[in-house]
Amino acid sequence: MSDKSLPTHAKVVIVGGGVVGCSILFHLAKFGWKDVVLLERDELTSGSSWHAAGQIHTISSDPNISRLQSYTIDLYKEIEELSGHSVGLHITGGFYLASTPEWYDYLKRERSKARYMGLNQEFISPAEVAERHPLIDPKHYLAALWDDQDGDLDPSGATYAFAKAARVHGAQYFTHTPVVETNQRADGTWDVTTPRGSIHAEMIVNCGGLWAREVGAMAGLRVPVQPMEHHYLITEEIPEVAARETRLPAGIDYEANIYFRQERTGMLLGTYEPVSTPWKVDGTPMDFGHELLNPDLDRIADRLEKSFERIPAIGAAGIKNIINGPFTFGPDGNPMIGPVPGIRNYWCAVGVMAGFCQGGGVGLTMAEWMIDGEPSIDVWAMDVARFGDWASPDWGTIKSSENYERRFVMTFPNETLPKGRKQKTTALYDRLIAKGARMDQGFGLEHALWFGDGPDDAHEEPTFKRNRSHDYVAREVAAVRSGVGGIEIANFAKHEFKGAGARAFLDKMLAGNIPRAGRIILTPMLTPKGKLYGDLTVSCLGADHFMLFGSGAMQEAHRRWFERHLPDDVQYRNVSDDWHGIAISGPKSRELLQRITRDDVSNAAFKFRDIRETYVGDVPVILSRISFSGELGYEIYCKPQYLIRLSEAIEDAGADLGYRWYGARALLSMRLEKSWGVWTMDYRPDFTPAESGLDIFIDWDTDFIGKDAALAERKTGPKRKLVCMVIDCDGIDVSGDEAVIKNGAAIGYISSGGYAHHVQQSVAMGYVPSVEAVAGNKVQVEILGAFYDAVIQGPPLYDANGANMRG
Repeated sequence: MSDKSLPTHAKVVIVGGGVVGCSILFHLAKFGWKDVVLLERDELTSGSSWHAAGQIHTISSDPNISRLQSYTIDLYKEIEELSGHSVGLHITGGFYLASTPEWYDYLKRERSKARYMGLNQEFISPAEVAERHPLIDPKHYLAALWDDQDGDLDPSGATYAFAKAARVHGAQYFTHTPVVETNQRADGTWDVTTPRGSIHAEMIVNCGGLWAREVGAMAGLRVPVQPMEHHYLITEEIPEVAARETRLPAGIDYEANIYFRQERTGMLLGTYEPVSTPWKVDGTPMDFGHELLNPDLDRIADRLEKSFERIPAIGAAGIKNIINGPFTFGPDGNPMIGPVPGIRNYWCAVGVMAGFCQGGGVGLTMAEWMIDGEPSIDVWAMDVARFGDWASPDWGTIKSSENYERRFVMTFPNETLPKGRKQKTTALYDRLIAKGARMDQGFGLEHALWFGDGPDDAHEEPTFKRNRSHDYVAREVAAVRSGVGGIEIANFAKHEFKGAGARAFLDKMLAGNIPRAGRIILTPMLTPKGKLYGDLTVSCLGADHFMLFGSGAMQEAHRRWFERHLPDDVQYRNVSDDWHGIAISGPKSRELLQRITRDDVSNAAFKFRDIRETYVGDVPVILSRISFSGELGYEIYCKPQYLIRLSEAIEDAGADLGYRWYGARALLSMRLEKSWGVWTMDYRPDFTPAESGLDIFIDWDTDFIGKDAALAERKTGPKRKLVCMVIDCDGIDVSGDEAVIKNGAAIGYISSGGYAHHVQQSVAMGYVPSVEAVAGNKVQVEILGAFYDAVIQGPPLYDANGANMRG
């Protein structure tokens, strides 16, 4: 199509002709947007797509990504038939091999997820592995997880099939048409400039692949992705393969750090180097295309040695080709897709390193998002808004390198990763470390998980089971339940709204009642389809002045949502970094607070859900009476420069009251005893307010976004409900995504959980069908392949009527 002249206008211009860009083009056109154009600087597949290994599988760390990978694989038959272009698809089935007890446990977790997701995965024995793949020496393995859907395809064929199928639906693509400028007009539309002319586009999508950074820079965007060198090799003919009538299944050996599949009459073997090699850190050359990099087998020698032990035929065969090519990784290994916060009508789909597993799903999600305003499932694990401006290019290179090196390395639920740390800290960081804080990173910010007895004691071994932090967390919970404890709250998001239209705007955006001055309410925020998009605490500081507190991880996603709807008479800022602070909780928290403020904070003078601007510890603060621990408590927000002074005042005043610092694990343990959900786990856009129980906070007399859908569900009732359950187990707790079983079948899944230290029970939150969401109902929960009895709860396990918070 390159001989045709460019159109002067398009609804969407996609920059980049790899598999992801072509998939987005196809899905937009299929769903009805015909005025869409893709521009490719060279030939389609130039960059990473053409030299990909082409192995496809469904397993991913995030269940919804697994669903989209399953969708992608199923889609290939459709686009092959529609386009008339072969994708070279071989659905051979594949297995994931466990050679250690830890990897066996990991696969048990994956099998549990597959149960409730409806994916066809089953365990097979090492002997069965050898029957299905005779080249493998089974003595190295304990078990394998088999998936019918796995296989391989031709990368170039799949990319061209997407492009040609898009053309059948009316879309256009142009090769040898590099984008040299993207300039935004005052109305938010874009002028996309190429040597062949310019296109005026309503929206632009960065699918630059290896050039994602360069395409982003044209719009002033710094994308924290990094191309990495990656090796795989193809053997000479192997007689056992050549003699077969059926194709060998694909496989992944986690401990050996290899993936493998049949390639013609030989084998393809790939690995992720233990020490990564970032490629072109300063920028991808614009003249790079269908080239490969110089191979360096010394970098993967240890992996090859192990693979030759486990698949001896590969070691005996000669090496026919060695491929070392660059492909782009993101900081956590997942794609970065969606509308970019802070830039109108600018979308991206970059860092899709598993493009042939995920490309179809990414295309589906992007098309739904652009056309309908929201995806059909929660894609937070891929949302570009999970990173903020703290995710600098250098940080992106560091974390992308770490993720590359850990591609087939176990990451445990309690594990904290070492690279790219201290990117954001509060004034208390060094002081909390000195007190024994074990830190983790959330949205770039360091925050305490738990406290040991000094910095040398704040360590734990990665595990799926309870670890040495268990007793330390228990004493933190005990301090809050019996006395008073404090936790940093810098990692909560804060959104400020001012102006004559602020109240009316929030009335539209939020489903709950907007409070009067000096008061706080809790409210869900919904999408037009009635799905959850926020769980927010709304405070009114003045007639036209509001502060919203919410998920720190979602702060840029919420900023994007607010700015999308913002009217001219409202001023909005994400002020999360402007306000740090400390929350104090426990029966002695009022006594502590009264010692460091001149305000009367008695129950009569400062009621539950009151908020005011005042002075605490001799510094100006926003003081609210609210608590996520379930105890009497207060959140005290101050500007960062006052945080040390505030903390010292709290510590000094609380010394004789037994004051103790506590971390996120203690807080999450205490909220389980109250049956309170957490955003990104229990509350997500996969669920509705009725399903999650947040509908109790809805004001049905107001006209809010998503009301029609929420009302429709209110009439019919939700199909599933979030419940709290107590599990009969010891030494191990859920960590999320485990299947809930009834009569031998999966009926739901666990969204979060852990050990509730005060009531001394293992507790989980999860979604089950509404008919099963009955107090006293007995179910089972699968944890690492074992089935534990569980009972669905009614009222909260602790302080069921909330008397402690209100007292």
